[in-house]
Amino acid sequence: MRWKLLIVASLLAALVGAGACFAAARFLPGTTPGTAQTGWVVAATLIIPLAAITFASVFVYRHTARRRALQAAATALLAALLTLTALLLGTLLARRPTRELLPSTAPSAKSP
Repeated sequence: MRWKLLIVASLLAALVGAGACFAAARFLPGTTPGTAQTGWVVAATLIIPLAAITFASVFVYRHTARRRALQAAATALLAALLTLTALLLGTLLARRPTRELLPSTAPSAKSP
């Protein structure tokens, strides 16, 4: 197997897919709930990573001599796993802090 090709193609597909997904969610108009364009923005954020993974798999399939289907499947699986990891990690790092449901009360400054 060509491990370097498999890993590099998977990393690039994950980087392009996750980066384009974040860019589409951030910069395309209509990302606020309740607007008419929300459906196509959601579709764009789902289709772009799938297109990058498919392109990487086809690229690996066309540039290997033996065990083509196995290497293409391994590339797709690794790229999907890396993309999902990048999206989850990016979501955790970019989220806004939430307000506390029960705010703690400040201790009183009374002295006996």
